[in-house]
Formats: sequence, structure tokens, C-alpha cells
Amino acid sequence: MFSFFKKKPKVEPAALPESPPEALTDLPQQTEPEAAPVVTAHIPPVAPAQAAIEEETIIVAAPVAAEQKRSWLSRLKTGLSKTSSSLTMLFVGAKIDDDLYEELESALLLSDAGVEATQFLLNALKKKVKEDKLTEAAQVKAALRMLLIDLLTPLQKPLVLGRHQPLVMMIAGVNGAGKTTTIGKLAKHLQAHQQSVLLAAGDTFRAAAREQLTIWGERNNVTVIAQESGDPAAVAFDAVHSAQARGTNVVMVDTAGRLPTQLHLMDELKKIKRVIGKGMASAPHEVLLIIDGNTGQNALAQVKAFDDALGLTGLVITKLDGTAKGGVLAAIATTRAIPVYFIGVGEQIDDLQPFNAVEFVDALLG
Repeated sequence: MFSFFKKKPKVEPAALPESPPEALTDLPQQTEPEAAPVVTAHIPPVAPAQAAIEEETIIVAAPVAAEQKRSWLSRLKTGLSKTSSSLTMLFVGAKIDDDLYEELESALLLSDAGVEATQFLLNALKKKVKEDKLTEAAQVKAALRMLLIDLLTPLQKPLVLGRHQPLVMMIAGVNGAGKTTTIGKLAKHLQAHQQSVLLAAGDTFRAAAREQLTIWGERNNVTVIAQESGDPAAVAFDAVHSAQARGTNVVMVDTAGRLPTQLHLMDELKKIKRVIGKGMASAPHEVLLIIDGNTGQNALAQVKAFDDALGLTGLVITKLDGTAKGGVLAAIATTRAIPVYFIGVGEQIDDLQPFNAVEFVDALLG
């Protein structure tokens, strides 16, 4: 992956405290989180160069060959074909009249762009057509392309590494969104940027979730911290302290999938975040939500609920390889402009790539 660097003062790993902070009272019936039985899988030796971060790294794109890039864009276009076909057909031999705008409105709503984004795009497009005196359907389509790019570009922000030692990332999402698989893919991306990674198996609700994360740890030769029937907040606490002791660059904390309507489980997520902060005062530094690209407007509801509860810093949109309705990104940009760090179009490691607004819109409009 391409990256560029900015010099930053060397940050030494924080020393382990002699005992857990007294404020760590959120852990149920557990005053010393480290005392819980811990299972650590695949702990590779930490290279001296990984013991401290000397530069700030920004993940911006993947260094892929032209053929591989075409393959990625082709898969993205195929994944968005349901939305693309309904939009592009509107401009074939079309007249610039009210019927075109009505059909475009319907197509945008069906793509899950939402009412607010749809009205914004329509009003802006009508204004553009009038001001520039556009008379050809191709010109109107080009104008829509630029409006979509302008709308989605604020979501295109890079994932910045090296700001903290370790950088602690908390990963949330509903069951079935591809959360654990995405964590494995992200670990591979981070390793490509010379980052040592530690995973925390904080999903203690779903059967075999810990085992699934351990398998990803084996594939990537990454440390996995888990507890036998342990409290997820305690697992996160142990993982942060382990990373501090080992000089690990990045910690990713997996959490149990839940629906935003399950308030008691959302409270558990808030607790995990609080406890992570007690393990490292500035953490978590990233709170990511994994979203299934096929869930449409329900994805927007998830973004709002998890953002209200946790304060999201970024999104990862998965499964844009099926019947995905890509308009939901327009809805997110209009209502909660949270950065989309990555989008995924398949199961392979390379199928997860940094979000690029121009590439996405071009795939969307065909």
C-alpha cells in the first residue's frame, strides 16, 4: 500500500503500572483484571524496530499493479451494479424535464440514499442545469457525478497510524456485518505498514468468536489475547497493558455484535470503552463501526445509534459485492459525515481497500 510519512518525535512505550488503577470498578466482581485466566495465542517476538514508532504513517491506497487495480474496480462496479443500472439507464436518450428528475428521485431513494440526500442532490442538480444551461443527458449525468463526488469526498479520510504507542482501536458492529473477518484483514493491512498488531478477543457472547479470531491470528502471525469465560472489559484491559509491555504498535479490540436496540448490550460497549481508558488514559484512539453494505437505510440507523453511544471515529463498509445499495453512503454523508476508512467487496485480503470517493462514484454511475 502507498503511504507517506511525517517525522514525529520518538514515542517510548508506556511502562506497565504496578497494579490496576483503583478506578477500575466497572469490572464485575473483579478488582484485578490481570488475575483472570488469560489465553495468549501466537505471540511472535517483537522486532526492535517495532518497539517504538518513529514516524507517523497514513494509509492511503494499495500499491497494486494496473491489472490488479482494474480487477478491484471491476469487482466494485459489479457489487454496485444494482444501484448503477437504475441510475445510468435514466440518462440514455433522456430529455431534461420533470420526468427525468422524478425518475432520478425514485432511483436515488431505491438506492437507500435517503430523503435528505436525495433532495439535496436533486436541488443542486436542478440549479446546476439551470445555471450552466445544460441540454444534453450526458451533461446532466456528468453534473450528477461531480455533485456525488463533492458529497462523498468528506468521507474519504486516511487511517493515521503512529499517533500513540500503542494505537488502540475498538471495533463494533452488529452480528453478521463481517466484524471479525474485517479485523483479520485490517491486521494484514497494518502489518503491510510495518506495524506490530495485537488482537483482543472481547466478543464473549457469540459461540466460537474467540476461536475465529484466533484463526485470523494464526494466519497473520498476530498475538491474540483472550480469557476463558472472561469479562470483555477485562480482556480489553489486559490487551492494552500487554501491548504497552511488549511495545506493540496497534491493539484492535473485538466486541460482541449487538443490535442498537439492545440497550443493556450497548451499555456493555460503553463500559468496555471506559475500561480501555483506565488502561491507557488517551485510549481508545479509534472507534470503528463495521457495516454490512446490504443493510441499506438500516445501516444509517446503526451509525446514529453507535455514534451516540460511543463517539465513532470511522466506518468500514463490507459486502459491497452482492445486492448492495451504494446510496447509503450519500445518506451517511448528509446526516453523519463519519469517515469511511475502508470498503470491502469480497472475502479475500485484497478485497478490503481504502475508500476513494471518485472510484466509488464512477462505479456507481457506470
